[in-house]
Amino acid sequence: MAMKDILNRMLNHEELTREETKNIILGITKSEFPEEQITALLTGLQMRGVTVDELLGFRDGILETGVPAILDCDRYIDVVGTGGDRKNTFNISTTSCFVIAGAGYKVAKHGNFAATSVSGASNVIKNHGVEFTDDLDKLNRSMDEANIVYLHAQLFAKAMKFVGPIRKALQFPTVFNLLGPLVNPSQPQCQLLGVANLDQMRLYNQVYQKIVIDYAIVNSIDGYDEISLTGDFKVSTNDYEKIFSPSDLGFRIAKPDELKGGATELEAKEIFDAVIENRALDAQKNIVLANAAFGIQVMEKGKKSIEECIDIARESIDSGAALSTFKKFVALNS
Repeated sequence: MAMKDILNRMLNHEELTREETKNIILGITKSEFPEEQITALLTGLQMRGVTVDELLGFRDGILETGVPAILDCDRYIDVVGTGGDRKNTFNISTTSCFVIAGAGYKVAKHGNFAATSVSGASNVIKNHGVEFTDDLDKLNRSMDEANIVYLHAQLFAKAMKFVGPIRKALQFPTVFNLLGPLVNPSQPQCQLLGVANLDQMRLYNQVYQKIVIDYAIVNSIDGYDEISLTGDFKVSTNDYEKIFSPSDLGFRIAKPDELKGGATELEAKEIFDAVIENRALDAQKNIVLANAAFGIQVMEKGKKSIEECIDIARESIDSGAALSTFKKFVALNS
């Protein structure tokens, strides 16, 4: 279908099918559409709001045109946030991944350089000397020996480079901001996702039910796209939907300043190191424990209580297992 017809349908408030949005991605990667038409499409979708099938179609297209990461592992998790909360927190999801891996679970972390914060997952990983790779032998060795692989998005999602300049020029979020958590090239069976608002939580709930994975979606009511412990937070999983208070998990309420990621990438790296090395502020450690615990609960298919999962995460840090895992990961990937 021609983009002109797609745009006319959108002007008539019609929804697109999953196949149609997949074909849009295929067309974009073949340079079939002028930038003006892609800009109009992204603007229209953002004003109207994307549907579940439209989002899944974009996902299908990105995965089909990208580089797959086929891992020799039956069950592993990704911990990721949608971003865009503009809170400039430290690398909570990335740190949580190494705590989960240190506890003996398999992790395939998908990430990129920072968009709205000082340091994204790729920034903090690269600043430890890690070299990004799409070499399957190296990735599988890292998973086998260190329980974790890092998948730098730019090596895998080839379609994204075609819309990069348009996204930058628009200077507002588009459907592609929602796709990051859904296009992990290894297609993990488990995911812990942090979202910035409850509308996103409802959208991803429906998406996950259609792609059939084990998941937990978290949102801090005060706008963080992770469990911030700055107040109440909501968790939605395959099995339950519940609002928690920090005290429910045995933690005190954190202050926003205690979550800050610093003013530079090196400051962000130092906070990451402090948590992994068990010398961080209590609030920083607690936030990572909370996020890692809900990830562990997903991996356990909800069969362990959140209190048990917090204990597992705490042991990973306190015993030095998380640090040992991280050192092994860096050695394998540098």
